[in-house]
Amino acid sequence: MTSPGQTRKALLLTPGAGRRYAMGRIEAVFKADGDETGSRYSVSEWWLEANTSGPGAHAHEEDDLFFVIQGTMSFLINGRWTDAPQGSFVLVPGGATHDFENRSRDRAGVLNLSIPGGFESAMPAIAQWFADHPPGNAGA
Repeated sequence: MTSPGQTRKALLLTPGAGRRYAMGRIEAVFKADGDETGSRYSVSEWWLEANTSGPGAHAHEEDDLFFVIQGTMSFLINGRWTDAPQGSFVLVPGGATHDFENRSRDRAGVLNLSIPGGFESAMPAIAQWFADHPPGNAGA
């Protein structure tokens, strides 16, 4: 049941469910965005195999919030790399240059919130970029 004026519906996804983007040694699973969030934010999981580089240093207007859900992820924020073990929270303000990669020997994953929403519309182009430029080894 929705409240008066509410047009969005509740959503429950089972583990592993969502819109998947396979990008070689990286996989993104989008849980909620666009219509599901009223374009206010997007929620995704990002999984990197052991010793895998990330997207490369970049910046965008949206805030990125990361919560490490498995393993240890390394984050570059404004020129400084920091290891973030499982349970760590990372806030990357919009405009800050950042990157992430898995420098460990085990698979690692983060839950990512991008605020405001809209990031998901870039995913087909990002997946194609990774198809053309497969992720390399971390720290390379």
